Amino acid sequence: MYSTMQDVQLNISRLLEHGRRVHGGSTVTTWTGEAEPHRRTFAEIGDRAAQLANALRDELGIEPGDVTATLMWNNAEHVEAYFAIPSMGAVLHTLNLRLPPEQLVWIVNHAADRVVLVNGSLLPLLAPLLPHLPTVEHIVVAGPGDRSVLDGVAPRVHEYEELIAGRPTTYPWPELDERTAAAMCYTSGTTGDPKGVVYSHRSIYLHSMQVNMAESMALTDRDTTLIVVPQFHVNAWGLPHATLMTGVNMLMPDRFLQPAPLAEMIERERPTHAAAVPTIWQGLLAEVTANPRDLSSMTHVTIGGAACPPSLMEAYDKLGVRLCHAWGMTETSPLGTMAHPPAGLGAEEEWPYRVTQGRFPAGVEARLVGPGGDHLPWDGTSAGELEVRGTWIAGAYFGGADGEAFRPEDKFSEDGWLKTGDVGIISPDGYLTLTDRAKDVIKSGGEWISSVELENALMAHPAVAEAAVVAVPDERWGERPLATVVLKEGATADYETLKTFLATEGGIAKWQLPERWAVVPAVPKTSVGKFDKKVIRRQYAEGELDVTQL
Repeated sequence: MYSTMQDVQLNISRLLEHGRRVHGGSTVTTWTGEAEPHRRTFAEIGDRAAQLANALRDELGIEPGDVTATLMWNNAEHVEAYFAIPSMGAVLHTLNLRLPPEQLVWIVNHAADRVVLVNGSLLPLLAPLLPHLPTVEHIVVAGPGDRSVLDGVAPRVHEYEELIAGRPTTYPWPELDERTAAAMCYTSGTTGDPKGVVYSHRSIYLHSMQVNMAESMALTDRDTTLIVVPQFHVNAWGLPHATLMTGVNMLMPDRFLQPAPLAEMIERERPTHAAAVPTIWQGLLAEVTANPRDLSSMTHVTIGGAACPPSLMEAYDKLGVRLCHAWGMTETSPLGTMAHPPAGLGAEEEWPYRVTQGRFPAGVEARLVGPGGDHLPWDGTSAGELEVRGTWIAGAYFGGADGEAFRPEDKFSEDGWLKTGDVGIISPDGYLTLTDRAKDVIKSGGEWISSVELENALMAHPAVAEAAVVAVPDERWGERPLATVVLKEGATADYETLKTFLATEGGIAKWQLPERWAVVPAVPKTSVGKFDKKVIRRQYAEGELDVTQL
């Protein structure tokens, strides 16, 4: 027996049309760095997305299945591309503007992008790459910037506003199989070549529903969300799609990602929600500590991409801003968990739940796998590698040697679960606590030491701005921790004091305390703001760090 329900495909075009019709008065506000930001309603976004789709089809020859790239900041034009490209049946490919040039070239060629939409301010980044991008036929430039850098190196160049001007504000959006490719992102390529993850219309639609749920970000048309997380970082964590679904106003920072302009836009535009990685919130905290600003409008903040130090949560609690930990990755769209405590608890009782990575939603199944391949219980103590599967979880990567999707053994289990590379524990009620990345855990004398636990304890010290801990070779124990710390401006702290602090205030066992220490001006970071520990390990191996051994 089959159901009697209608079989309506979960297409992104339905999110677009719903947003423009039902929530047409909601706005996308783009920060300009000037007296007044730029504002555009959802109705206008819908009209312009249709105009862009008409232009891509009629002028640039884009057809269903063609890959169209964006190299853009978070702004209204990027939102229009987010919906126009997949709704017409093409594939949106967001390019990470912080990747090294050679990786960008590799990614564009691997995806066979035909068109690149680019912000004018990013032309100096794109222009040197163009001679190495044979599949790119058109460049579409939006916003101010020096076009002369494209002379002699670019294929056909179009102005965004001129390209869409006068075109119809409606488009015959096709009825697509919901499993059709809608968008693609590449992993940051910390080991080997970047890997392409292709999201379907179905996965994005279902993920958007989860983003809006009360157990996730709980967003409605009464909210304004400050989307700091880049649109090239896992579809800005699904927020542009989720906002069209429920009418949430978007505040887009464009290229103004420094702490001072972020503080100004929060005070002036009064967002109720925001999303970004911990390094953004650490920088903002330092800014508002030195130059107080009113952040009181932000009732809740989603923080992910890396572990959030508990000390950072405590600091924002004092400002009346509640940080909510989330976990995910490119392969999980990215929403995997969110750390909302169970109902009915007091503030102190909530704290152990808030510092976890959070609880799994119904759309994500999880299991822990031990070193021998055995499945471990959810008992809050058994640690293993986290594997997940679900409706918005990748089951393969794009474009193997034969052009087909591929599933490397180190990334997927034999029965199709995604191997996350994260080591952790799960409580009986489904709360995930990650203790480390499998590649970053410190194996000392046959025992494991969590680099994340050491980092969080160090960053609770009042003199420490950031701390990263890595494993380094040790003749006696195999590996031992090296602690690299960034001191706050004007602060001082000697290594013995920090080591004592770890033992007394951080509760770190004596045998886990680092003997090797170094003060660094900044912790190296990946293109998405995570600590880049492979750089620290290389710096240590090549003698570039001034290391003191206690």
